[in-house]
Amino acid sequence: MTLKQLSVCLENKPGRLGHPCKVLAAAGINIPTLCLADTGKFGILRIMIREWEKARDVLEKAGCVVTISDVLAIEIPDHPGGMESILAILEPNAINIEYMYAFTLKRGSNAIMIVRVDKPDQASKALHKNGLSILDAAAFFTLA
Repeated sequence: MTLKQLSVCLENKPGRLGHPCKVLAAAGINIPTLCLADTGKFGILRIMIREWEKARDVLEKAGCVVTISDVLAIEIPDHPGGMESILAILEPNAINIEYMYAFTLKRGSNAIMIVRVDKPDQASKALHKNGLSILDAAAFFTLA
């Protein structure tokens, strides 16, 4: 079960992050979680938004370059070795993790990790088979 993540390409200069944030705020769209990474001259703002289609449309209308990616929101045991237990499932199935970032809230005793993999359906099946939960949009945005 995948979620849609928006990635916004930004020039790596002061003030550039404010533009998409202002656009979303003006449209009444909340950003419950985000990750910002730089690639030298540019940055990538990755955001998880309930109304992702509306967010994409208002951002593109405002001149932002936006791509949509399928990601997994995986419940990971929040203790030493929790992350390793996920890797022990994905790696033998030849599933590559392209990037990940943690969601700041917990669900019970589990942390939530946003993960983009090259084979999301296969990863979901392998993780479910091993007793791990993948959050759907309703569950994810309930936490947000």
